[in-house]
Amino acid sequence: MRAHEAGALHGDLGNRGPAWLRTPEDVNALMPELWPRTVTRDDAGPLVIGGVSVTELAADYGTPAYLLDEEDLRARCRDFAAAFAGADVYYAGKSFLCKAVVRIVEEEGLFLDVCSGGELAVALAAGFPPERLGFHGNNKSQSELRRALDAGVGRIIVDSFDEIARLSALSRELNKRPGVLVRVTVGVEAHTHEFIATAHEDQKFGFSLAGGAAFAACAQILDEGVLDLRGLHSHIGSQIFDTSGFEVAARRILELQAQVRDARGVELPELDLGGGFGIAYTTQDDPATPGDLAKRINKIVESECEMAALRVPHLSIEPGRAIVGPAVFTLYEVGTVKDVDGIRTYVSVDGGMSDNIRTALYDASYSATLANRSSTAEPMLARVVGKHCESGDIVVKDEFLPADVQPGDLVAVPGTGAYCRSMASNYNHVPRPPVVAVRDGAARVIVRRETEDDLLALDVG
Repeated sequence: MRAHEAGALHGDLGNRGPAWLRTPEDVNALMPELWPRTVTRDDAGPLVIGGVSVTELAADYGTPAYLLDEEDLRARCRDFAAAFAGADVYYAGKSFLCKAVVRIVEEEGLFLDVCSGGELAVALAAGFPPERLGFHGNNKSQSELRRALDAGVGRIIVDSFDEIARLSALSRELNKRPGVLVRVTVGVEAHTHEFIATAHEDQKFGFSLAGGAAFAACAQILDEGVLDLRGLHSHIGSQIFDTSGFEVAARRILELQAQVRDARGVELPELDLGGGFGIAYTTQDDPATPGDLAKRINKIVESECEMAALRVPHLSIEPGRAIVGPAVFTLYEVGTVKDVDGIRTYVSVDGGMSDNIRTALYDASYSATLANRSSTAEPMLARVVGKHCESGDIVVKDEFLPADVQPGDLVAVPGTGAYCRSMASNYNHVPRPPVVAVRDGAARVIVRRETEDDLLALDVG
């Protein structure tokens, strides 16, 4: 699947919308599965998050803004920790990371994975216990690995023979013996977009299982004895709803574990099956609960271990976007409403692809609602677009909004906690929005809004 180079659905014409999108009976109604847990709407009033109305938040912090429901985020951390009791649950730093979120993750008992020196720096600056960190990445630099070793990062997921050599040399120099997992490409392609399906053979991550590289990596680490080989790591993709892929991945990776045991006499004590569990961006998405996921995945691991005559290893899981994604929505202000000759109505907001690139990059679908008021107007099929100088600057491809939506109204787009602020840019020199955490009637800025002074500070011309 490839998006048009000018942007998602650039060539799509007409005002029918996708086949599954139905005209709502009540255009003001909220679908609970799409919104953070404390979000409500008064009968005729604005959305409320954490006990604070979005009109107050817009007045105090401006728009666009990412609004984080702190109680929702904490509850999702607790839900996964409870469902996967006895396993290590890793929060995905790449989905969204800042010091406040790092502290929440620690307080709720989760582990944290990072995949760059910058993410590691944020985790350490927030005081996260380094032994509960996992360090990912297919091209970790010498300086990044050195910093991880100096900090005492709990495990490093090695991704290439070059990295094994690099990390081994540094470990000898620093007299360290870091715990490592070997990332294995198990040949399972998740039912997802080709750019975020990571376990098939033709991609940059991991050691090939089919070609024998994964076993060779394990053998090299064991032979050299410099690194502490703790286990194997597999990740088949993200935005995954069907656990059948994990069954195939577990079978294949545990066959490798048995091969290592039989050939080298070592039964590796840990297994990370990744995760990348899906969330609801629209009513077409039906994610499983953490409890259901844990039940299925634990059953898969136990069954496959029994078949391979292996002890059940200590399990790690990486829920990915499923923790922070649903806990955030983005609040925009409408600037213009344009009906294009009966073809489509464009509702332009004060953000766009600089704060959410996923629609243009992945052809992703989102939902939206009028946020500052309720309306008695008829539903109108609209496209919510951004302010950037690109035809493909689309936030929500198709959504029903009230026909009386007008400049100055607020529009909220749910499901933007993951891979929105973390992938945000300064395209067109637009400063990035703030992240505002709301809980129990109080709001606080956890990432401030960028300013033009911030942009100019980097321009030393």
